[in-house]
Amino acid sequence: MSAFAVIGRYPTTRPRRLRASPWLRRLVAESTVTPADLVWPLFVAEGQGEQQEIPGMGGVHRLSVDRLPAAAAEARALGIPAVALFPHVAGEFKSADGREATRPGNLICRAIEAIKAAEPDIGVIVDVALDPYTTHGHDGILHGGAILNDQSVEVLVRQALVQADAGADVVAPSDMMDGRVGAIRSALDGSGHTGVSVLSYAAKYASAFYGPFRDAVGSRAALQGDKKTYQMNPANSEEALREVAMDIDEGADMVMVKPGLPYLDVVRRVKDAFGLPTFAYHVSGEYAMLRAAGDQGWIDFDKALLEVLAGFKRAGCDGVLTYAARDAARILAA
Repeated sequence: MSAFAVIGRYPTTRPRRLRASPWLRRLVAESTVTPADLVWPLFVAEGQGEQQEIPGMGGVHRLSVDRLPAAAAEARALGIPAVALFPHVAGEFKSADGREATRPGNLICRAIEAIKAAEPDIGVIVDVALDPYTTHGHDGILHGGAILNDQSVEVLVRQALVQADAGADVVAPSDMMDGRVGAIRSALDGSGHTGVSVLSYAAKYASAFYGPFRDAVGSRAALQGDKKTYQMNPANSEEALREVAMDIDEGADMVMVKPGLPYLDVVRRVKDAFGLPTFAYHVSGEYAMLRAAGDQGWIDFDKALLEVLAGFKRAGCDGVLTYAARDAARILAA
């Protein structure tokens, strides 16, 4: 039955009755946001005792591995179920082929091990992509100005395997190479990691909203050209459904739309079409605008943040990756 099959008339019907008090508004809310809906992205850096401020992302820092257990403990205490890890790779570890991504014991592997040793009940999601590790800033192997798809997938598979060996619960390929989900799933299963989930960045757009993130992982200055030959055209949504369908067919357990706010229509279409656990990434540029406006007093950051998160849930998200996860959990607990 349509939601509008029965239409009331004023004055018998007064929609404001259901808005009259806080308890009633909570009771009839169609969408709710809880800390359990959030994933907290963390940036990891080399060193000891490091907490490096990231320009353009107020309140977000790069943390050295020894500081990650405390962050994971805070997530657990706030009811946030998982963290997502992204490395800031020092220049001496970068190469044209991103080989450091595949080395056991690299920064992310040590980060995974530190968190799982200290907080085994916190989920650890890890990015599978080469841009933090390459001298050219791309998510794959660059040759003659082109990104080589199949050769890149081979490296991404090895990256996912070392992450799984280190104890990652979820590997999240964000590179947008064709066929990488199936290759990673097959390799994980073949190496005994049948319990490791794949969260695919299935519809990742070539967006202007990634700038602060690229600063955070140190890839912006290195980036040669743009990523439009492998990330999606922002004008397209039918293509997003095709990408998601292919990744599900290849074995994705969960799918992601990235960025978030400009693509809520895509989130809704994906959720309606497939019903699979669907996530969105409230990306760095979106977060930076919200934080900056709050810092300037132009908006109420706390209220705007909860409104944004409610929008994600209303659009069909099962969960949201957001740099404001800790802020939101604290607000919700107040």
